[in-house]
Amino acid sequence: MYAIVEIAGQQFKVEEGKKIFVHRLENQEGSRVGFDRVFLFEDGESVLVGEPTVNDFVVEGKVLGHVKGDKVIVFKKKRKKGYRIKNGHRQSFTQIEITGIGERETLKKREPEAEPAILAKAEVSETVETIEEPVKEKKSVVKKAAVKKQTEKKEVKEEAKKEVKKPAAKKSAVKKPAAKKTSKSKE
Repeated sequence: MYAIVEIAGQQFKVEEGKKIFVHRLENQEGSRVGFDRVFLFEDGESVLVGEPTVNDFVVEGKVLGHVKGDKVIVFKKKRKKGYRIKNGHRQSFTQIEITGIGERETLKKREPEAEPAILAKAEVSETVETIEEPVKEKKSVVKKAAVKKQTEKKEVKEEAKKEVKKPAAKKSAVKKPAAKKTSKSKE
């Protein structure tokens, strides 16, 4: 029995008991997760293909840990120009063990005490809203302090300008006569 499911924007072929690495999820180690975007389900006898998803089917898993992948070296060079760039990158992954595949009701009956957290768009947006509220308060305090510092700096600059101001130099009243142009005539 296997299923094709979407996890973190990518499609995976999963089986019960299989351990997979997916792009990093924000769930904690040891927590249970559920994925409801099942595109295909096969149980040995029949195949269910969704349009686009199979209704009421869920893939459950347990987060085993967060790890980093192998280092990838990115090297760029342009000949005869002296241009060389070397960068490294390590992708963050989450290791998940698939604990169950099937209909929601059958999986709930199997383990009724703990219900997995289904990743849905509504739940993700709620968590984002709760996280943003405290951050906005901190920013307003920082902005007020920055405005006070700027006004203090302006006041100090204006006082310094008043103290340093010199009287303007007087211009001489004598004007120089303009030079006369001489014209040469052809004879």
